[in-house]
Amino acid sequence: MPTIWIQDGFRFFFFSNEHEPLHVHVEKGDSAAKFNLIPVSLVKNEGMKNKDLKRAEAIIAERQQEFLSKWKSYFS
Repeated sequence: MPTIWIQDGFRFFFFSNEHEPLHVHVEKGDSAAKFNLIPVSLVKNEGMKNKDLKRAEAIIAERQQEFLSKWKSYFS
């Protein structure tokens, strides 16, 4: 489960057996969410507060190209 970025208490990561569409998982405390990378959009929320979802989505949008590059590098 490679961690790809940590910021503002969020941990962004992939599972080692991921599948398309390209996406990223994010955890903060006991909550979690999953976002597609193209376009950046929420797929699943597991207890994350709305303000945290918005912040996580903003971080993903800011680092979208980096996350895509890490996905392609890891799964190629």
